[in-house]
Amino acid sequence: MKSDTPKVQRINIHAIKVIYQYEMLRAWETMLQSFVSPIISTALYFVVFGSAIGSRIQEIEGIAYGTFIVPGLIMLALLTQSIANASFGIFFPKFTGTVYEVMSAPISFIEIIIGYVGAAASKSFIIGLLILATANLFVPLDIAHPVWMMVFLILTCITFSLFGFIIGLWADNFEKLQLIPMLVITPLVFLGGSFYSINMLPPVWQTVTLFNPVVYLISGFRWSFFEVSDVSVGISLSIIMVFLGLCLLTVWWLFKTGYRLKQ
Repeated sequence: MKSDTPKVQRINIHAIKVIYQYEMLRAWETMLQSFVSPIISTALYFVVFGSAIGSRIQEIEGIAYGTFIVPGLIMLALLTQSIANASFGIFFPKFTGTVYEVMSAPISFIEIIIGYVGAAASKSFIIGLLILATANLFVPLDIAHPVWMMVFLILTCITFSLFGFIIGLWADNFEKLQLIPMLVITPLVFLGGSFYSINMLPPVWQTVTLFNPVVYLISGFRWSFFEVSDVSVGISLSIIMVFLGLCLLTVWWLFKTGYRLKQ
């Protein structure tokens, strides 16, 4: 007698592991570009902003300027690296045609996403920790809420790795792959309070800046360090969760419709 109870499809852990390990191996093979370059860039930011601007702005809200910019520097690296790692990770197999072999394998789109996005988020997370350790060599750091700091770190890595995955699926050439990160994300990060508090701006520009979603990411992350924020921490977490939900919904739609994935 056949049972009418539908079978629950199990997650193919082996498939996720293969994709994840392959992407992580690619990162280790290009270690100079993947890990060393962001650290050197962060050190240069400290030299330029910490020394040049720090000599003019001693403190912001009672925090030494060099220390104040640490969360913004980490967030700058996280956003750019998460998007770059995830977008290139799926774009290159699509460009070479090997992604169709992955899609024809007996694995679901959920397992594909976990493998690629998980690897990109892991690389970004490692970079974030390395930058945090590098920053500690330049300025003294005392993290007020280390658990919340890790929560913001992990959520940001996952969310923007998903966003980068979407860009990689959408892009059909290398120029489009760099379009959104260079022309949209980087300006939003620089204008999102990475190197200053939005309270330093005139009232009109403070209102305009609040329409920048990156402000909420940096503000919440900075609060976990110094208990100082430009907006409510609850709002910051809500914005991250809403953006994460939108990214998940978009990825589901892309795989459901086969957009830019069907030959």
